[in-house]
Amino acid sequence: MNDNQGAEMAQAAETDSFVAFERVQKSYDGETLVVKDLNLSMPKGEFLTMLGPSGSGKTTCLMMLAGFETATHGAIKLDGVSINNIPPHKRGIGMVFQNYALFPHMSVAENLSFPLEVRGISKSDREDKINRALDMVQMRSFAGRRPAQLSGGQQQRIALARALVFEPELVLMDEPLGALDKQLRETLQFEITNLAHELGITVVYVTHDQTEALTMSDRVAVFDDGRIQQLAPPDELYERPQNSFVAQFIGENNTLEGVVESINGNQCTVRLDSGDIIDALPVNVANKGERTVVSIRPERVEFNKERLQEGAHLLKAEVKEFIYMGDIFRTRLSVAGNDDFIIKTRNAPDQRRLKPGEQLEIGWLAEDCRALDA
Repeated sequence: MNDNQGAEMAQAAETDSFVAFERVQKSYDGETLVVKDLNLSMPKGEFLTMLGPSGSGKTTCLMMLAGFETATHGAIKLDGVSINNIPPHKRGIGMVFQNYALFPHMSVAENLSFPLEVRGISKSDREDKINRALDMVQMRSFAGRRPAQLSGGQQQRIALARALVFEPELVLMDEPLGALDKQLRETLQFEITNLAHELGITVVYVTHDQTEALTMSDRVAVFDDGRIQQLAPPDELYERPQNSFVAQFIGENNTLEGVVESINGNQCTVRLDSGDIIDALPVNVANKGERTVVSIRPERVEFNKERLQEGAHLLKAEVKEFIYMGDIFRTRLSVAGNDDFIIKTRNAPDQRRLKPGEQLEIGWLAEDCRALDA
């Protein structure tokens, strides 16, 4: 993210945001920054996911927002008020963890009652709120059970209900579905997203699972090396990555390396290291002679020439492997020296199944191939 984007986000943070990080830095040893000059602004009711590899700074940002870590520099604001010096239990923020963090010696109802008791809510009001929260996650009939008597998915539903029971405006979730199997994880993804939108709560969600981020979020902040590399809605993040890291981290992606031959407005030609010439969209390359990594999604590669614009540059390819995946065909090609070039095609009645050893030509629309930083 460039300085102008950072300044714009800081300016937005000062106006209408509900959650704001303003030039926030974090260091554990006084020397190495694990979060570097972070500016981030969220409106009320947004579902924002912090996505990135281990050590990228995403969980540290969540923990600073929760109050479990302190910012070394900068301000963290909630509804316009700095919360840097407010202890966690007074921030009024709901938390959901991967390991559930339920009290094993308490029943489900008692687990939900605890955050209400510490807030001084009367017994009759507590019962109403507990029943309402359990109804939200379809778990009222389990109120008398202990956590050990519940499955992993049921425990996570209870952990979610406990985070919502005192009606917080902000809920933080740290890899809450990481310990669950794939089918249950996908079910809970939709349940959590729908519940958040129905209740109008603001959610900051941390994960390293890109599919989870794309499925659940209004916007995704992609972290690497303590910085936000790109902040955008899921479709923009996938289809218009702003640098090589984001292109590689989000979804499956083919890359070819080369040198920019010419730039003409929103199209450039790139001479690949193999000597081939291709068309691309210049994203963060500006000059002839610059090294570039071009990025093309597998589903945007065409081997049907009728679907390509006239004059499009084509590349020779050899089929290395055909993989049947049910709804799609995944084919591995050797293209311009890259033996792991993937194309994906829909399993349709008229779709060709390519065979290993077959020679063909492939191409793409220039706007689908992004010339990024090398």
